Amino acid sequence: MKTLLIAESRQGKLLPGSYEPLDFANKIGAEAAMFLVGSESDLPHFDGSLYFAEESEVGEYNPEEHLRLILEVVDKEKPQLIVLSHSSYGWDLAPRIALALQVGQISEVVGYQDGAMVVPACNSKLQRVVQAQGEVTVVTLQSGAFGLDDEPAGTPTVEKLSVQADSKFEFHGYEEAEEGGVDLTKAEIIVSAGRGIGKPENLAIVEALAKVLGGEYGASRPVVDSDWAEHSRQVGSTGQTVAPKLYIACGISGAIQHLAGMKKSEFIVAINTDRDAPIGEVADVLVVADLKQFLPALTARLEG
Repeated sequence: MKTLLIAESRQGKLLPGSYEPLDFANKIGAEAAMFLVGSESDLPHFDGSLYFAEESEVGEYNPEEHLRLILEVVDKEKPQLIVLSHSSYGWDLAPRIALALQVGQISEVVGYQDGAMVVPACNSKLQRVVQAQGEVTVVTLQSGAFGLDDEPAGTPTVEKLSVQADSKFEFHGYEEAEEGGVDLTKAEIIVSAGRGIGKPENLAIVEALAKVLGGEYGASRPVVDSDWAEHSRQVGSTGQTVAPKLYIACGISGAIQHLAGMKKSEFIVAINTDRDAPIGEVADVLVVADLKQFLPALTARLEG
């Protein structure tokens, strides 16, 4: 099987997520070529073909020209899978590719099983297995679902693509998001609340434990979506990515979107009534208990 992996660059720097499609290709045993609009000063490390266009010539965001270049590479490589990250770049570009090729698209893939894609369902509480039907399929990968275990290595064979000067798109740059709320990336200890806390009033016991530990409290996406906590507290692929010395997950099942935002924590404690919850796979310690009883007891002991 051949894959075409779409890497991403921002302001001349290769984004680390560009290696997630490479890990996906390795896991399914596929031959991989890569496409990148970026800078020659920061190219990906891997052994294979890299089809490259200079961002100063084409622009970081120019879907019309990026699509034309990708279709040119597809015609040459004839891949069975075209793989992108499920990022803002991937959201925009993947359906354009699928439409241009008149092929199917599978979004937010989190695994590969018996030749089929595993994708989340029902707000990531379930998973379903999807089998591609056509000869070519466009795939986007959920952030954090894949990633190289070791530092990337290798030197690609670079083929520079010819850019067309005329385009109706003009890229002007990035606009910084407004600052606000708490910056969890700077916290050494984070105690996070999941849907398992039951009701918004119980967020107080999570906050109390964070306070006695000298840390900050965070939240999973369902807690934020329910307006129990502000978005600046959200940990996960659609929130903040954190790596504290201690991360305590309270009532969090462990959806891949949440794991993507905290799995690099130095030490992880999970408190859950379900001993088989996915969070247990990354936790150093799994406490099987009712958090509404356990957290106040632990906080009281620490205060004493």
